[in-house]
Amino acid sequence: MSTARSRRRGLVAASVLATATLVAACSGGGAGPEETSDEGDAAGSENNPVTLSVATSQNEQTPNYYCGVELLKERLETADVGFTIELYPSSQLGPDADRFPQVQAGDIDIDLQGASALSSTFEPIGVVDASYAFNDVEHAFQWIDESSEGLFTNFHEATGVTIVDGWFFGSRTFSTADIEVTSPDDLAGVPIRFPNSPQFLANAEALGVTNPVSVAVEELYTALQQGIAVGQENPIVATQSSSYFEVLNTASLNNHQVGIHWILVSDATYEKLSEEQAALLDETIREIRPENRTCVEEATEEILDELRSDPAFTVVETEDIDIDAFISQSEEFFESYFTGESLEAYQAIRESAG
Repeated sequence: MSTARSRRRGLVAASVLATATLVAACSGGGAGPEETSDEGDAAGSENNPVTLSVATSQNEQTPNYYCGVELLKERLETADVGFTIELYPSSQLGPDADRFPQVQAGDIDIDLQGASALSSTFEPIGVVDASYAFNDVEHAFQWIDESSEGLFTNFHEATGVTIVDGWFFGSRTFSTADIEVTSPDDLAGVPIRFPNSPQFLANAEALGVTNPVSVAVEELYTALQQGIAVGQENPIVATQSSSYFEVLNTASLNNHQVGIHWILVSDATYEKLSEEQAALLDETIREIRPENRTCVEEATEEILDELRSDPAFTVVETEDIDIDAFISQSEEFFESYFTGESLEAYQAIRESAG
């Protein structure tokens, strides 16, 4: 999309100044290595050269790549504190579930993953991927900033991996062949593809999908072509980048899940870094979040405008969908589906919606 990519070029042009400011902030205010009497601390503060790998399931055509990990690479390398960043998009290092143990070991240094995949290791984290857990993107980011510490701390204690922040990658919506989704009733009996994880399959049931199809993402295009599935759910930008709109002709903007890619760094990776490098890494990841969100939203609107102008395509707008019916059905389902720590986390998220 031309506007989103133009914005990305502007972000890159500004990254040198932003990175210089971050380096100054990370470096200032304390004694330098030569001023400390602790040899271990002095060694730990040296910016030795380090190469970090960044893995994601997203391809190069998605905003979380060209307005996300590419920005991270450019800003960290421009800082001149010893970073070399290697990017591995499109699940080059394996699917999400296979990559997470590599993150824990420090073999993959930075990874972008959804909570549903992470829940196979730490079940309570899956609640943040529950349908309509968050009202919208603002609610999700407010929760991250104000209320996520307890859940994220428990995740770190269980896995040795820190969730540094979350980047928006689009609200998940239904895209189908000839089926307009305006309420849960429209999904009964319809073969809709959902990722094969407990949380996503629970979402299918909560939303009214009685015939979920769990083909692998690598097989999804063919499944849609052959009618094995007549629809799927993904953010608009992901649906476009995977070319699913070539075989689908209807998008229903029910926005049932705020898609967040959680940025993961393990203790094993932090041990490779000086204090300045670690601080810069965390600050840069957080700095990118609002820029990335704007890029995703602009790209989404560009795609939707193109679809709206296509007489062969139907866009069911959010105001034409019974969102309240979807929300109430989802809440009723998850109040009985979740138990223990997961239920407490889910209820806390819903209460934070106000």
